Amino acid sequence: MPRMLDVSDAVRAEIGDEEADRLLAGDNTPGSYDCTSCRTPGDSSQERTSTVLFVGEETAVLAFAHATCLPSQVVQVTEEQLQGAVRSIAADQGPGTAVPEQAVLGVTSGLVLIAGELHPALVVEPTAPIARPGTTGIGDDFLPLLIEQGFMPLTAIESVPPVLHGWSVLLAVGQLHAVLQPGANGGQPVAWWQAHQPLQVTDGWRAAANKHQQVLMFAAPVGSIGRQPREDLLREALDRAAAYGKLVAAALPLAGI
Repeated sequence: MPRMLDVSDAVRAEIGDEEADRLLAGDNTPGSYDCTSCRTPGDSSQERTSTVLFVGEETAVLAFAHATCLPSQVVQVTEEQLQGAVRSIAADQGPGTAVPEQAVLGVTSGLVLIAGELHPALVVEPTAPIARPGTTGIGDDFLPLLIEQGFMPLTAIESVPPVLHGWSVLLAVGQLHAVLQPGANGGQPVAWWQAHQPLQVTDGWRAAANKHQQVLMFAAPVGSIGRQPREDLLREALDRAAAYGKLVAAALPLAGI
């Protein structure tokens, strides 16, 4: 049965006309799938569905998303993230459910007061433990992985953390789009985290980002911060995580504004 499938020119160029035509005809397309963006069920025979191709250095994984969540596109990710997605396919629900690691990262924006000055900040907390790529243990390696990338462990938030060169925060038309990390072998930056839909930020946050031309990123393991309704409560949660040795941070330059 033909599917209500969107295959963008970029995806078609990567997978080839023959494979694209097979997908559109319904030959290689699952009827039901878990959306790679919102992670809720979809049905390509009943609703418009986007093909999303995640491409690493050596591997590519085709996933599916509600067209209302994501347009059909090619997304560059690291090979480690993609291998994690491939393992999730084998262990989870079959082809079409690949979700790179950034899909389970919760991101909150807020202003953080340091030395009497407000700084724009992003607080990143996974919704589940992050295992080191290639391992099958149940441990949480989220902070060690970030420390290896250059993020600094904090025991208190008393000064602005050092700039982490090669990483950046992508803002466009006043909205938050992604956190970028260096590409492999000095290549183009790739998305470490990408918003399902561009996130709105407050005028005050945007003004502070314009002033400092950088954003502070704080990261903590799952369960350390939680969803805080106010910035004062967010700061308390950050201070508490730092005191327990569960917080890392870096200053990331702006990639756009």
